Amino acid sequence: MFDLRPVGYVIGLLIASLGVTMLVPLAADLLAGDRHWFVFFESAIVTILTGGLLALACANGVTAGLSLRQTFLLTSLVWLTLPLFGAIPFILGATEASLTDAFFEAMSALTTTGATTFTQLETLPAGLLLWRGLLQWLGGIGIIVVAMVFLPELRVGGMQIFRSEAFETMGKILPRAGQIASQISVIYLVLTMACGLIYAALGMTPFDAFVHALTTVSTGGMATTDTSFGAFNAGIHYTAVVFMILAALPFVRYVQLLAGTAVPLWRDSQIRVFFALLGLFIMLMTAWLWAREGAWTELAFREAMFNIVSIMSGTGYASADYMTWGTFPVVAFFFIGLIGGCAGSTACSVKVFRYQILFAAIKSQVRQIHSPHGVFAPRFEGRPIGDDVINSVIAFFVAFVSLLGIITVLLGLTGLDFITSLSGAATAIANIGPGLGSEIGPAGNFANINDPAKWILAIAMFIGRLEVMVVLTIISVRFWRN
Repeated sequence: MFDLRPVGYVIGLLIASLGVTMLVPLAADLLAGDRHWFVFFESAIVTILTGGLLALACANGVTAGLSLRQTFLLTSLVWLTLPLFGAIPFILGATEASLTDAFFEAMSALTTTGATTFTQLETLPAGLLLWRGLLQWLGGIGIIVVAMVFLPELRVGGMQIFRSEAFETMGKILPRAGQIASQISVIYLVLTMACGLIYAALGMTPFDAFVHALTTVSTGGMATTDTSFGAFNAGIHYTAVVFMILAALPFVRYVQLLAGTAVPLWRDSQIRVFFALLGLFIMLMTAWLWAREGAWTELAFREAMFNIVSIMSGTGYASADYMTWGTFPVVAFFFIGLIGGCAGSTACSVKVFRYQILFAAIKSQVRQIHSPHGVFAPRFEGRPIGDDVINSVIAFFVAFVSLLGIITVLLGLTGLDFITSLSGAATAIANIGPGLGSEIGPAGNFANINDPAKWILAIAMFIGRLEVMVVLTIISVRFWRN
């Protein structure tokens, strides 16, 4: 019989930990003299008690490791249950926030999508703004652990190619996850502190610097003002670019760097391709803006670089409304968002390595057609790619594109126009943040989207954060029978 207790125990601990985290915005509201602190007090009590009782009820079923089914279930349920409890402060604290808006906001924050239903952010209590940032920060570190530990073991989406870098965790997922998490947590925390300090030194208020550091390093993108980064100076823009790029690189390389070896960092083909693509897109977009403005300006280069890095890393900040730049930038930003950063980072979307594997397989197949008697094996970083990895990556692309089409149609059925439906589906599945168009574009938000569409988008964020294949496996009857 399938034992749910180990899964319930871990989820209970995570829920209780989320409740403890609510004490941070509680303290922020107390320091600001805002009576809103009581909202976080109530939310923390409910969340800690629920999580604690669940963990206690399931404690007698804890084992040394998790089975494959338990791991799949745990990986999925974590990203469903935590947004439910993360939404409580939004429901109690923002009187205009319905259950739909609150869950959408919490799911968007924890999956580091960055889409928001809140307007006039400047008027929200400091605790709520901080809570959004904390949810994104927690989601960011959770994404790294899932990508480095769980997904390689579950062998979905081609992530099994990184099993050796996840330190061989098979059969001992939870203990090993704790060890890896402790290493990357230090790096994650140091990057966040450095980002916040530089933001503050360059002119942000301490509160804004702290919140934006949380949402930059997590590549989440939730800001404290409706104008996002349009309200800040050039130095802050360049700082954000640096830390968004650092967050989009594989964190395992930082672990290896601290261990005394920088060779894997320089040799990682993912990183080289990521930088090459960034450089190409920035040059093209800068050239477009220079030609459009008829002059070479630093502002055009900065806005091109900032927004390209923001969209490709999946952060979703905006320093300008690129919907006004012309047709080419709009189309370019749509496809750039579907590339993403490196595996094992806080970045989102398809990921660079999958495109590398896909093109390697295509190249091998073309060579095979040219020379039918030759033997051509696709390679990744000099190593032959196994058929299981290639099949897994192709299955991921098919599932991703199919889901993109399905979500677009469903959103269209709720009454949204085609551009909003397509870009909304893409930004949700790829966990990017802003979409295209006047409503959900960089100058808008998701506040006026109808409720059925918000639920569809929230589910799409959940599926996208779990790399699509995990969810498809969970809902497979055959998986549970076998």
